[in-house]
Amino acid sequence: MTGLVERLVPDDLWVLFRRMLPPTEVIRPQGGGRRRAGDREALAAIVFVATSGCTWRQLPPVFGPRWQTVYRRFALWNRDRVWAKLHRLILDELGARGELDWSRCAIGSVSLRAGKRGPLTGPNPTDRGKFGSKIHLITDRNGLPLSLGISGANMHDSQGLEPLVRGIPPIRSRRGPRRRRPAKLHADKGYDYDHLRRWLRKQGIRHRIARRGADSSQRLGRHRWVVERTISWLAGCRRLHRRYERKAEHFLAFVGIAAALISYRRLDR
Repeated sequence: MTGLVERLVPDDLWVLFRRMLPPTEVIRPQGGGRRRAGDREALAAIVFVATSGCTWRQLPPVFGPRWQTVYRRFALWNRDRVWAKLHRLILDELGARGELDWSRCAIGSVSLRAGKRGPLTGPNPTDRGKFGSKIHLITDRNGLPLSLGISGANMHDSQGLEPLVRGIPPIRSRRGPRRRRPAKLHADKGYDYDHLRRWLRKQGIRHRIARRGADSSQRLGRHRWVVERTISWLAGCRRLHRRYERKAEHFLAFVGIAAALISYRRLDR
């Protein structure tokens, strides 16, 4: 069991995660009670659910905590925004090492069918109106996710551009102040609107947005393919093959966990 926990949550990742944990010391005035399940074991179980795609009830007992305990820990950490903080901390470490390339960023999205209706779901116009959700993201030139968001599958891609750009956190740099704006942003024809081009110029961001009826749709482009590759990396977390969570914040949490794991692999390399 110890080997499985260490494989799913390596020592370096555990050190980073512990910095994000809120205080958990609980003193029972009456004494006694069960020993609190270990946070590292609970985190390993959550990573297993995210990567394997199993349900909470199918969680194998080898991790130690029961599935109810793991789920409660997942929900508690989500309320404390631990997953978003972990992703940002890993980005800070990458930025301090000079591993982030802000010269050409790319934006994209992917739609997933929703197993249950809930907040931020909607009829997918590309899937016969089946209800689903959409993941929006911006990546750096290497494909590392910088900003994430979710919406109903019926929301147009163009509506996600401004919130995603605003959602890029100030990230450390090897030299100089923190940075949160790409030098240039690449996007496909779903973002082909003049008001978006004007807004990007106002933010000091150069743009390369494919034009409908002018640019070929037969190829992804020399720079936009990285966001498509990152979407395939997200699919490596099988929990994201379909939206199983009724609560939108839990679905977003799994997207954040996947982004943190993708960024950590680059940090660990």
